[in-house]
Amino acid sequence: MKQLTKAEEEIMQWLWTLEKANVATIIKNLPEPKPAYNTVSTIIRILESKGFVGHEKEGKGYVYYPLLKKEEYSNQSLNKLMDNYFQGSFKSMVSFFVKKNDISLKEMEAILKELNKEDE
Repeated sequence: MKQLTKAEEEIMQWLWTLEKANVATIIKNLPEPKPAYNTVSTIIRILESKGFVGHEKEGKGYVYYPLLKKEEYSNQSLNKLMDNYFQGSFKSMVSFFVKKNDISLKEMEAILKELNKEDE
């Protein structure tokens, strides 16, 4: 799976949230300063060429929608991060984030409790 640039990922975040949107709607949701219409349109065409976005005709324009679920992309990105920076070790990656974010024992217990709920 191809990786997204920061700009592409920002557009995808909005498409995942909105589920379907035209360029004008996406721009309306972006923070100030708003990018030009042509900029967003170009990014969406790039996302289409990468296989992340599809479209359907609506009136005179198009409505765009994600072809890939956010969870799939997140999982792929985390796996790439783990492989590139932690030699494929999930334990090393989690340990790194726990140490860097100064997670307390109480917070770790809450995380484990949440994970155990999902297993039930």
